Amino acid sequence: MIKEKTDLPEAFCQRMRGLLGDEAEEFFASYTKERTYGLRYNPLKFKTKHEFEEKFEEKLYKELGYLLSPVSWCAEGYYYDGQMQPGRHPWHEAGAYYIQEPSAMSAVELLGAMPGEIICDLCAAPGGKTTQIAGKMQGQGLLVSNEFYSSRAKALAQNVERLGVANAVVLNEPTGHLAEVFPQFFDRILVDAPCSGEGMFRKEPQAVQEWSLDNVALCAGRQQDILGHAAKMLKPKGVLVYSTCTFAPEENEQNICRFLEMHPEFSLDKSCRLWPHKLRGEGHFLARLKKNALADEEGKVSEDNMAGKQMQKRRAFRNKENVRVETAAAGFRKFQEEALRIDLQEKLCGRHVLFADELYLLPEQMIALSGLKVVRAGLHLGTCKKNRFEPAHALAMYLQPEEAKQCIDLAASSEAVRYLHGETVSCDSELKGWALVCVDGLSLGWGKAHSGIVKNHYPKGLRICY
Repeated sequence: MIKEKTDLPEAFCQRMRGLLGDEAEEFFASYTKERTYGLRYNPLKFKTKHEFEEKFEEKLYKELGYLLSPVSWCAEGYYYDGQMQPGRHPWHEAGAYYIQEPSAMSAVELLGAMPGEIICDLCAAPGGKTTQIAGKMQGQGLLVSNEFYSSRAKALAQNVERLGVANAVVLNEPTGHLAEVFPQFFDRILVDAPCSGEGMFRKEPQAVQEWSLDNVALCAGRQQDILGHAAKMLKPKGVLVYSTCTFAPEENEQNICRFLEMHPEFSLDKSCRLWPHKLRGEGHFLARLKKNALADEEGKVSEDNMAGKQMQKRRAFRNKENVRVETAAAGFRKFQEEALRIDLQEKLCGRHVLFADELYLLPEQMIALSGLKVVRAGLHLGTCKKNRFEPAHALAMYLQPEEAKQCIDLAASSEAVRYLHGETVSCDSELKGWALVCVDGLSLGWGKAHSGIVKNHYPKGLRICY
């Protein structure tokens, strides 16, 4: 947190005095107070909010004294005390929750995502809002999550995997290219725009050092470009939510006004600011825009043309890859018959795609992937090795314990930590072959059982040291 108001840039302070008037001193004082901490439980891991709260109280409250209090604007959101360390508990690795600043939960609530829709999170890393959207979609529909920077796109994909999201395609593209590939394709688009970060000064003091008026202007221009690209990708009658974690009018209200002048097919439905001196959270700006039906007929023609072109690409791709894909899919079906209680392709309504030896289940609504930088093509099922199929960690994270024929539940946190370290764990001597390893009924990864010992298949790159 900021120790003194004088630690803030003077140009920033002058502008905020002009915006807030008599409230300015109260606003500045909020920066010297302790920041808030929050997490969201994962609806893909718990059937109801009550189930999460009941299990949390039984395990994390009784064992560790962890207390939660609800975030009023997000049904899945909770505040926690800064002395807690929920990121260092096996439940975190199991995807039970996502640690997220409370105000940052507001944008997805405004978006109103629904199961079965086609949704885009355009600036998605590190994945807080993508995983929040995915929880509301409940595995139904298509979520395209994009991040321009490749290293951040990998972090995004890891969080998608950890929280057991099956219907997300993670891309690493400039937004301008996506606008060419996905004309009038999405029902809803979230633009959580890269910004000057003024709302994060208390949470991330480094942002104070990097702030400048020139950077504010640079961000505003970049945000206009991104919004313009998003406008092209949204269907008529679709919803676009724009959010920032800054207070600069150039990046917020002025950007929205400029966008509406350039795009008369849009109207402003709602906008608001979240102020750190008025609520338990950091600073944010939100605007919800709706695209009217004026371009409806044009949109239909565009969609038909796109569908025709994509079908041609898809046929060509399928004809070329059909033999390899079918061989890989046959290996997975054999594994599925031996290890699972469900037909995954039937449950998720997807199609198999192959990258080298890696098999994925791609949501059926997704267009052909050729020409796109794909980081994750839906649910990673596993690797096709010589004469065998090895299941992916992502598949384990997606599955519920009852969907696996063999499940080893590590009720003790100490046993779960041993597994997360990469160590072997014990099991019933009657178990043999692939088994889903869980903690408190939450999937953690795969193990291979033999003679009462579980060979650890938790990915080496994810193994923890706490």
